[in-house]
Amino acid sequence: MTSPSIPIRFPKKQQVSFKIENWLPWLVPTLLLLIWQFSVQWGLVSARFLPSPLDVVQASWKLTLSGELPQNVWVSLGRALKAFAVGGGIGFALGLLNGSLRMGEWLLDSSLQMLRNIPNLALIPLVILWFGIGDEAKLVLMSLGVFFPMYINTFYGIRSVDPGLVEMGRVYGLKPWQIFRHILLPGALPSILVGVRFALGIMWLTLIVAETIAADSGIGFMATNAREFMRTDVVMLSVLLYALFGKLADLITKWLEWFLLPWHPNQWKGRST
Repeated sequence: MTSPSIPIRFPKKQQVSFKIENWLPWLVPTLLLLIWQFSVQWGLVSARFLPSPLDVVQASWKLTLSGELPQNVWVSLGRALKAFAVGGGIGFALGLLNGSLRMGEWLLDSSLQMLRNIPNLALIPLVILWFGIGDEAKLVLMSLGVFFPMYINTFYGIRSVDPGLVEMGRVYGLKPWQIFRHILLPGALPSILVGVRFALGIMWLTLIVAETIAADSGIGFMATNAREFMRTDVVMLSVLLYALFGKLADLITKWLEWFLLPWHPNQWKGRST
């Protein structure tokens, strides 16, 4: 009597999948860099008017070796983080307050909506008169820019939570802080993260304006100083640094959405593909 043969299964080779959607976002920037480089190299565009990417890289390397670039980048990042912490924190707190309490909305929301319609850059002369041209003025301008996206999205995020879920939590005997933690905050989180994304974009915009108007350090100061000496390569480097940090902030926000919203339909689709 022969024993039954047992099929032997060999492990499949692990295949690395290269999805086209992972590479498409890099296609346009790569093409633009190539067109930019060859346009300058072949003399189609004057290097004085638009330096090549290689010239910008060389300028960044020289400034890094001298210590000027790391110092200015560190100063700008510090200003940005402080403004986001102050403006974003106050906007988040007031959004929670006015979204959760009708009395808070009646007292504050109308006044805040009127202030929101004033462009924060139009307040530059007044801010300079009140706070001078130091870091305090820059912090105020940037905090105002960050405040309103956080406030609006937090406020409407809280209001968009299904009242039936809140009532169900009360029926089950949840305390107010438990309702906030387990129902209101998770329900409002998608809208809050949208506010974070918009606030980060406006934060870099106001930082650029604040540092180019009056500053003695930072990326904007480096660009303004380079303009005085016709250093177009350093000016382009400053612009690219702002773009790089803006993209980095956007990627961090996307990661927060992926980490904090695993239950969200959009995130679930992304994880399942």
